Amino acid sequence: MTVTYRELWTVAKPWLDTHCILGEGPFYEEETHSLRFVDVKKRQLHTVSLVDGSPLRPLIQLDTVLTVTSDIEGIDPYHKILIGVKYGIAILDRQSGSYEMVAYFRQPSNERLRSNDGAADPNGRFWLGSMTDFEQGEFLYEGSLWCFSASNAEEIERGINAPNSIGWSPDNKTLYWTHSRKRQVLARDYDPATGVTSNQRIFYNHQGNGEPDGFRIDVEGNIWQAIYGESRVLKICPNGSVVGEIRLPTRYITCVEFVGTELLITSAADEDGSDERSIRYGGSIFRVDVGIAGVPLFKYKM
Repeated sequence: MTVTYRELWTVAKPWLDTHCILGEGPFYEEETHSLRFVDVKKRQLHTVSLVDGSPLRPLIQLDTVLTVTSDIEGIDPYHKILIGVKYGIAILDRQSGSYEMVAYFRQPSNERLRSNDGAADPNGRFWLGSMTDFEQGEFLYEGSLWCFSASNAEEIERGINAPNSIGWSPDNKTLYWTHSRKRQVLARDYDPATGVTSNQRIFYNHQGNGEPDGFRIDVEGNIWQAIYGESRVLKICPNGSVVGEIRLPTRYITCVEFVGTELLITSAADEDGSDERSIRYGGSIFRVDVGIAGVPLFKYKM
């Protein structure tokens, strides 16, 4: 049965054909009006102009898994940014391409695990998920949800298969995060003054064959949720109901990012598909105006 939502957008072609294996972590860099994004499997950081899609910075090739980026309070992102890597979080020098570890998930490091998606919170801490690394084969329930402050690494929840995007409601009183393999978006009460979370519950249960992946939240509190394996992004309103859909021409949609009222949408390669269009456009970036702005992302505080 085909469901028709109140709002529907259809994107026929990519904005930028980036040939990513696993495009992820789109981040709007306001200072340069550019988009940062990573190719997790290629271990690369890309920065492109939002005017014409041309490379604005040289591609950075790392020797470790690179999963997500964040700006740092008081530091020009042209020079340094925070990154999620295999063992935790690090500071990346964008001039030299070198990085320095800031904090680890735990010591000694677990070689089976890597970081996944994450975000800075209203208090400047960085929330980051860990999960089974690619070469370990099947993803097991061995990952965790972590919160890194300037002086501490706290394991918030363990026994997770694939923790994904993290974000906050416009009033900063609710934290949302995605447990992809369980096909759930979960919510926690968040105290903006202390950063303490409580009362975890299921906000959205996905009924399709795909998995909720990355998301962003708009100024009205709607979650724009990429669905990996279903060629679409869903608009989920604050009561958990799906009210809109963006349809895309490739299957593996990974994450979204607001630039004004536009959504920039990353994807992964479709290496095992049969649809020629999905194969051709897999790993590309898409762009669509959805008529509403996103809440600004927070910065990590060292």
